[in-house]
Amino acid sequence: MKIIIATGIYPPDIGGPAQYARETAKSWTRAGHSVTVCNFGAIRFLPTIVRHIAYFFWVLARSLHTDFIFIPDTFSAAVPAVAVGKILRKKTIIRTGGDFLWEQYVERTGDLVLLRNFYLTRMEKLNAKERLIFRLVGWAFRNMSAIVFSTAWQRDIFTKPYRLDLKKCFIVENYYGPCEQRACSDVLENIRTTKEKVFVGGTRPLKWKNLARVKEAFAKAQKQDALVVLQWETGSRGKFLLDIEASHAVIIASLGDISPNTILEAVQFGKPFILTRETGLYERLKDIAVWIDPENTSDIAEKVLWLADDTNYKAQAAKIRAFSFTHSWDEIANEVLTIYARD
Repeated sequence: MKIIIATGIYPPDIGGPAQYARETAKSWTRAGHSVTVCNFGAIRFLPTIVRHIAYFFWVLARSLHTDFIFIPDTFSAAVPAVAVGKILRKKTIIRTGGDFLWEQYVERTGDLVLLRNFYLTRMEKLNAKERLIFRLVGWAFRNMSAIVFSTAWQRDIFTKPYRLDLKKCFIVENYYGPCEQRACSDVLENIRTTKEKVFVGGTRPLKWKNLARVKEAFAKAQKQDALVVLQWETGSRGKFLLDIEASHAVIIASLGDISPNTILEAVQFGKPFILTRETGLYERLKDIAVWIDPENTSDIAEKVLWLADDTNYKAQAAKIRAFSFTHSWDEIANEVLTIYARD
């Protein structure tokens, strides 16, 4: 089978969609399929309209003899790739990640609206560019062959505003790796020379990531426990994974995170974590997470202090060690092919 992966980003770019594109490509290649990756990020240097037109023709040229187009993106790569699929009558499968429109709106306005409330309360406040994005994303969703969501939570948020056909919507959970211990003990011993309790929240400095409230919460927590430290900066993926392994815990307090890879990597390394209640991972991780209200800085501070306590920390670590669910990249790739093969 010949497969095109039309992705918005690809390694060395850091991000869930980049990893998703690379790992599904590897899985399908191992299974004997022919895979071509068209990375929109490679032409991002072009002007906005020009790069979308260029990407359309790039995907078109490579899709003439392909079986289907897989799109781990919802806008930049998705709109041109779905158009190619319609012209060539090829099946197109979109795999959603975050929400490009909501992220754009929050960054522009600074309005810290929760993702689950955005489509219910803010549509009249969109500017012309955002209204165009909404229409184009909706067009792509209604003209693809199938949409893959990693959580029912996001599917339910998107269903009404984008008028989705639920018969074309499928849930394929994110990657859950087995427990892992990296061979970095010599490096880690050098890192662990301090008694500080480092909470890793490494992510891009975007408003929807709720950094201002998290920093305020840590300032409150540090008045009671000076050893509590927030590490927000991140570098390469390898360095970030090392930071997680060397940390006390991981924290994600964003205004909406569908299935954050940082948390799944924390689970893989056996690290306790604090997670926003505004996520699609609640049902899967409800028994092992420390949950917070991302709009309540006092709640965030209290949970940080709670997890800084040694007794509580050991109890959470034990819960995570007992967590045994896994979902491999090969399983994910096979589930996508099953969706492709349906009538």
